[in-house]
Amino acid sequence: MIIVTGAAGFIGSCLINKLNAENFNYIIAVDDFSNPDKKANLDDKHIQEFVEREQFFSWLDANYQEVEFLFHIGARTDTTEFDYAVFEHLNVAYSKKIWEKCIEYQIPLVYASSAATYGLGECGYDDNESVIPQLKPLNPYGESKNEFDIWALSQERKPFFWAGLKFFNVYGPNEYHKGRMASVIFHAYHQISKTDRMKLFRSHNPDFTDGGQMRDFVYVKDVVDVCLFLMHHRRNSGIYNLGSGTARTFLDLANSTFAAMHRDPQIDFIDTPIDIRDKYQYYTQANMGKLRSIGYERPFHTLEQGITDYVQNYLLKGAYL
Repeated sequence: MIIVTGAAGFIGSCLINKLNAENFNYIIAVDDFSNPDKKANLDDKHIQEFVEREQFFSWLDANYQEVEFLFHIGARTDTTEFDYAVFEHLNVAYSKKIWEKCIEYQIPLVYASSAATYGLGECGYDDNESVIPQLKPLNPYGESKNEFDIWALSQERKPFFWAGLKFFNVYGPNEYHKGRMASVIFHAYHQISKTDRMKLFRSHNPDFTDGGQMRDFVYVKDVVDVCLFLMHHRRNSGIYNLGSGTARTFLDLANSTFAAMHRDPQIDFIDTPIDIRDKYQYYTQANMGKLRSIGYERPFHTLEQGITDYVQNYLLKGAYL
């Protein structure tokens, strides 16, 4: 029995697809299932039971003896939400309770952290746990993820195996429901479909050209591969970066999306909105040395490979993973 929280969401549903592909079909899907836009993410998945998020702990108390592994992917991820109380409940307090139950019932745990914890990158992008208390996230979402990371590291009692994953800019199938929080690739595809053009933010930093701002974009299929590696590995507990390890420009992203759609690039540059200009990240890149050092050897999709697969096999077809 494998539990996946956030099961109906983007990464959670892709993880269940991967588990099913590896013949793990005794899946317990935990989420708030009230959003009908997420329903298709779980269609055709092998799931043993659906458990509502607020009923999960009573369910776990009754069924813990059958649980082999817990993936805690569920979280409030809206970076435009500024009421910290929302994140305190869903991202911090709920995660602490999962941690404590995993200790009590001897359940190994992988949970979702975020590269949003790194803020503007003043301390770099190395998953060095000694630096985590010094990080300066830019929004309440990032603060909540960092708060839990700091708390987890400070605990004397820990699950016998645990890993926190700092997801960088994840993109890929099953993010149809995410609206403005969907990946840049998702929005690029729809913008190009409607207008034959794409808008990118102009650079307001003399060190970067227009469209030369850089991010570490990581394909969701690589993310779930790492999750399964950790499920099988079950040693070397700690907090790990999970990006591609390679920063790419937004211009690269735009050109790759046009190419995957077999269209000529038509790109317009617009000013970055003033309200986010001072907190705009011009560069992120995950140092992936730590994950590699514990034996993860699979190559990550290049941006071109990931976008081509995503656009041609999912977005163009309205298909799900």
